[in-house]
Amino acid sequence: MAAEGKAIDALSQFELTPFLGALGESVRFSQSNAHMLLVFGLITALMLWGTAKRAIIPGRIQALAESGYEFVHGIVVGQVGDEGRKYFPFVFSIFMFVLFGNMLGLLPYAFTFTSHIAVTLALALLVFVVVTVVALVIHGKHFFGYFLPEGAPLALAPLIIPIEVISYLSRPISLSVRLFANMVAGHVMLKVFATFVVMIGGAFGVVGIIGAALPLAMNVALVGFEILVAFLQAYVFAILTSIYLHDAVHLH
Repeated sequence: MAAEGKAIDALSQFELTPFLGALGESVRFSQSNAHMLLVFGLITALMLWGTAKRAIIPGRIQALAESGYEFVHGIVVGQVGDEGRKYFPFVFSIFMFVLFGNMLGLLPYAFTFTSHIAVTLALALLVFVVVTVVALVIHGKHFFGYFLPEGAPLALAPLIIPIEVISYLSRPISLSVRLFANMVAGHVMLKVFATFVVMIGGAFGVVGIIGAALPLAMNVALVGFEILVAFLQAYVFAILTSIYLHDAVHLH
């Protein structure tokens, strides 16, 4: 966390660099890709380890795995209904991937791949495509009736249908930008206050060290806040996915 001259460089942390040097550069494999694979491995290890013994009195890992399972299961069933059970693996995978990506990015020297719009947009488009396919498979051509709510006057169709179509197509944009913007904003704030600590502490000797206590305290508080935001953003992504699936299944 450094400053260039008098300017605080808070955006360099989001730059992509080749992983494993020349090998990574030759195949366009960045630290973002490496962290995605790491997250995949961590989630897989958690679920395999957590479900291996299936003890009546669960240990910490099993309790963690079961808590994540029950939490997401409650979201899906609560939003979609019993019909949503078949879509639970999809929502659970999305939730865990976003949660682990957010949390991993808070560790020193780690990279937050959810701070890149390309990643969040890809996830949002995946949700959009899956939801649309589910709606078409279940309802066929009746799916297009979604864009003209039941009971709406036909005279208002030229106004209502474009609005509903735009609203539907904007889902991936709002879903991706929300996650991306929150991750970027949080990490920028962390770096700014961390840079203040270094700059003040190194500029004024003992007085500077005392003066750096305030931004240091702010940074500690921000870390706690970012942990909360990391979880909340994964929760929001999962619950919105479930809401979209509810609309696809029930068509209202």
